Amino acid sequence: METTIELPALARLVTAEDQEIPLTATLRYTTGDPLAVFVDFPAEAALEGEDVSWTFARSLLDQGLRTPAGHGDVQIWPYGRTRTVLEFHSPFGLALLQFPTSTLRRFLLRSYEVVAAGQEDMATVVERGLNALFGGV
Repeated sequence: METTIELPALARLVTAEDQEIPLTATLRYTTGDPLAVFVDFPAEAALEGEDVSWTFARSLLDQGLRTPAGHGDVQIWPYGRTRTVLEFHSPFGLALLQFPTSTLRRFLLRSYEVVAAGQEDMATVVERGLNALFGGV
């Protein structure tokens, strides 16, 4: 049986003009994809006016809470003692968000209570990856 954890999280979207726009994102973890975490944004926070979900490695979130982490589409780093920045890059632009570190840490710890680091079911991960590549052929 698949288990999903969802945690609403207040964040601040930092604009190019250095304005901070408050928004609520949903942090999500599912045992069906145990190496990943998801950050879901409502339509009003997206350029295209549709809900957006970013997926990245749970280990990246873990590392980014302590030290700058990531290359490419997702980068995470501590910002002072109480905030963590998540930076998302897409072909359409860049989104820079600040989250309370305590919220991200609480979410990460809850995910580790469900599936401990290093205890992920890799057979399921590999099978899903192969199905995605080959379309169930």
